[in-house]
Amino acid sequence: MVNRDRPSRREQRREERDVFGRRGSATQYRMRERLFSIGDDFWIEDSQGQRVFKVDGKLLRVRNTLFFEDLQGNQVCKLQERLLTIKDTMVIETPDDGRLATVKKALISPLRDRWTVQVGDGPDLAVRGNVLDYEYTIGEEGRKIAQVSKRWFRIADTYGVQIEPSQNDLLILAITVALDRMAHP
Repeated sequence: MVNRDRPSRREQRREERDVFGRRGSATQYRMRERLFSIGDDFWIEDSQGQRVFKVDGKLLRVRNTLFFEDLQGNQVCKLQERLLTIKDTMVIETPDDGRLATVKKALISPLRDRWTVQVGDGPDLAVRGNVLDYEYTIGEEGRKIAQVSKRWFRIADTYGVQIEPSQNDLLILAITVALDRMAHP
């Protein structure tokens, strides 16, 4: 007996594939890590597949450090792990060491990982959902400003980030990378 009220599995897969390109006026990015890459380098692409930022992981450092670079190779921000803290913490900084945000893992979280994002010049952000499976939202004051999903792609180690208009795309992408690094060491 076939239930016509529910979409078929083929229709569900088609919808998952198409959702990345059909999301209204929000900006979409594709994050694809290169497996076995030296220093954890990877590119962030827009919805048309054009490279937007390079995330450059530095080798042989005591703490985890990642640099966001534009297409010309200019550093636009830096993510750096904070050592000697009780909670896992990464700081997002401008090229001149100004603090943009601090991403922290909650100290005690019995059911799932919880994260807080303290933005330097704005309201704190809340991360809700499953960071380990790349299915979560980032919001401020009860309003969703970004969504991250791995379901939009069938390609391994690829996930999408959809950012609502009038948001700082670089900051949201840096927060996403910091969450990825802390959740998947």
